[in-house]
Amino acid sequence: MPHSITLTVNGRAHEVHLDDPRVTLLDLLRERLALAGTKKGCDRGQCGACTVLVNGRRANSCLMLAATLDGCEITTIEGLSEGGDLHPVQTAFIENDAFQCGYCTPGQIMSAVGLIAEGRAGDDPERIREGMSGNLCRCAAYHGITLAVQEATRRMAKDEMEDAA
Repeated sequence: MPHSITLTVNGRAHEVHLDDPRVTLLDLLRERLALAGTKKGCDRGQCGACTVLVNGRRANSCLMLAATLDGCEITTIEGLSEGGDLHPVQTAFIENDAFQCGYCTPGQIMSAVGLIAEGRAGDDPERIREGMSGNLCRCAAYHGITLAVQEATRRMAKDEMEDAA
């Protein structure tokens, strides 16, 4: 039975007609909305390559049925930069060599953005590693990822304090 949903993806409203209620958010993003930055890794919610933000919270898009997300706000890696300026987490990943092959990088970055927004990153490397443990990196760039999350957390906190002043 066909079903229509409305999603806001990276700030843009989309009305999507679903012919199959089993379509995942991951497949909808990649195949219907041409947002290929979100990667399909294990397709079982175990690797984190498909991490996006749903209403500001981290989520494995391969495990979410699109039909259940009517009215939700989705942010993908394509939606992080503003007017050509990289998000502070993206900048920190580049500056700290937090990737090698790059396949997991979009999911890692989205998870880091969510972790920081949740206020759970802090500056403790062990806490960051635990918070990012749902995102696997086959190249083992974990040291750079941890440094990038620490740097982005500091940078974003400083920017927030300057904006408040």
